[in-house]
Amino acid sequence: MQKNSHSQLYSLIVVFFFWGFIAASNGIFIPFCKAHFQLSQFQSQLIDFTFYGGYFIGSVILFLLSQISKVEILNKIGYKKGIIFGLLISVVGALAIIPSVNAGSFPLILGAFFIVALGFSLQQTAANPFVIALGNPTTGAHRLNLAGGINSLGTTLGPIIVSYFLFGSLENADASKTSIESIKELYLIVAGIFALMALYFSFTNLPHVKSDETVEQGIPALKYPQLWMGMIAIFMYVGVEVTIQSNMGALLKLPEFGGYDEAHLSQFISLYWGSLMIGRWTGAMSIFNLKSTAKNLALIVVPFVAFALILFVNFLHGNDVTELYPYAFCVAILIAANFLGKEKQARTLMIFSVFGILAMIVGLMTTGKISLFAFLSGGLFCSVMWPCIFSLSIAGLGKHTSQGSSFLIMMILGGSIIPPLQGKLADSALGIHASYIVTLFCFAYLAFFALRVKSILKSQGIDEDKLEVAGH
Repeated sequence: MQKNSHSQLYSLIVVFFFWGFIAASNGIFIPFCKAHFQLSQFQSQLIDFTFYGGYFIGSVILFLLSQISKVEILNKIGYKKGIIFGLLISVVGALAIIPSVNAGSFPLILGAFFIVALGFSLQQTAANPFVIALGNPTTGAHRLNLAGGINSLGTTLGPIIVSYFLFGSLENADASKTSIESIKELYLIVAGIFALMALYFSFTNLPHVKSDETVEQGIPALKYPQLWMGMIAIFMYVGVEVTIQSNMGALLKLPEFGGYDEAHLSQFISLYWGSLMIGRWTGAMSIFNLKSTAKNLALIVVPFVAFALILFVNFLHGNDVTELYPYAFCVAILIAANFLGKEKQARTLMIFSVFGILAMIVGLMTTGKISLFAFLSGGLFCSVMWPCIFSLSIAGLGKHTSQGSSFLIMMILGGSIIPPLQGKLADSALGIHASYIVTLFCFAYLAFFALRVKSILKSQGIDEDKLEVAGH
């Protein structure tokens, strides 16, 4: 890859960071808004409903426009312009946060988040193939994994940075005296960064990647059972990944879970999203051409290096990291799960789903730190599911692969639907702790899909062990 391509790639990867940064920050912002606006748990989850709903609506708009014009819209305008337009839409959304806060209106704040997510949807649809285009196609997976690693870093740092803007230093943090006004400065900075990036991409000599291919009319890809079952799997995966942390703030307020207020949640939300970083960094080891001994060593060392990084950034923020030390046991279980998976996608998905089921059962049947860490470990077991589900779902689709991929992206909708569903259960007689039964059903379907899709692919003459992993 040329030197200027390196700088272009690094600039583009900043976008991946902010996708993770904003999404993970909702785990802090949701309980804050619940307290500030005196919302029910269901109402507080409308933040995720509008945010991930924006991803879904954005994908649907692109699909419908492509169907009407009979040309893939992003291919027509080029991925570069797609990213620029997406950034500008997100700038509008980030700036809209400011008057929404000034008006003291929760619905207006939701609308601003929706606009940010619409921009993210366009950015994400364009940026993934663009990353591949910035260099040798044979090393595209390496660049996507690098981008995914930066995205996970954003999810780890996001809760801590947002917590700082809302509550300041932990020594003086008082949730009852904090004003929502403090969030305006953060989103003004975010809007500025997005605007500068859009300007940079406008004047940078990036490759103009596009195609004028005719779009398939109708929905022929849905005739493949691995696809429509995979769409449900993506829905469940994104839903469970989001809902575990989105409802975590309410869980941690319970006396039996520590009685934490909104100002002291960041270490746990950061650890949850950091768990996805641990898993993804570990999973990325398979793309490097390491000898067997070196690879096995990396699969053991890398997870603990990532865990140490999570502890370090929390320490810098002033969080008490000693209470996070026992989580190392969960990291060890992840390492065992990786070795058991043997880099076979259906097998890996099955093993991680079963561990997810077991973790949720432990979380539901206990309280305190054991229960908390069990729920948080859901992040570890979600970490490598996306590429497994995606690759298994589009296997054998042939000329319908592009359409199938678009349908799978739409199923990010799970992050919009499942958290409010859990919030509704939490508001009922079940309570917040028992409402985590929702996560159990999600992991159960993922285990079912892993079992069923292997036989489906086998009946179509497809060897799932030889499938290439799709990038996140």
